[in-house]
Amino acid sequence: AKAWPKGLPQGIIHEDYFPDNVFFSGGKFAGAIDFYFACVDTLAYDIAVALNAWCFEADGSFNITSARALVAGYETHRPLSAAERQALPVLAHGAAMRFFLTRLEAWGSTPAGALVRPKDPLEYERKLAVHREAPDLVLFGDQA
Repeated sequence: AKAWPKGLPQGIIHEDYFPDNVFFSGGKFAGAIDFYFACVDTLAYDIAVALNAWCFEADGSFNITSARALVAGYETHRPLSAAERQALPVLAHGAAMRFFLTRLEAWGSTPAGALVRPKDPLEYERKLAVHREAPDLVLFGDQA
């Protein structure tokens, strides 16, 4: 396993850019909600979370076209450094593990009658498998 990247640019991040937290108008970003996990952390971690949330198909396959578009869109506002780009596979793998574990914990501990419904942790187990099996940067469209 690769070590968690250190020394990457830091700033305020959302940490939860899932489709149910992002709004669009006319095909353009219009806003985001659910800042519960917002914090100061590695800026590229937001991309890693979004890659997991937005770039996997229903069959569990990774959509490289969507991933490239997501990263390209991000880079119109803040270009990634070479170190950030190289760290994306590890960050995405770590983000997938985070959501697998938090969903697994919620799956067994959400009380009956709760207003929230736990999400299936197995969705992220499948994403973890893709991260384990894919060569580092090939998954994100770069050469390994």
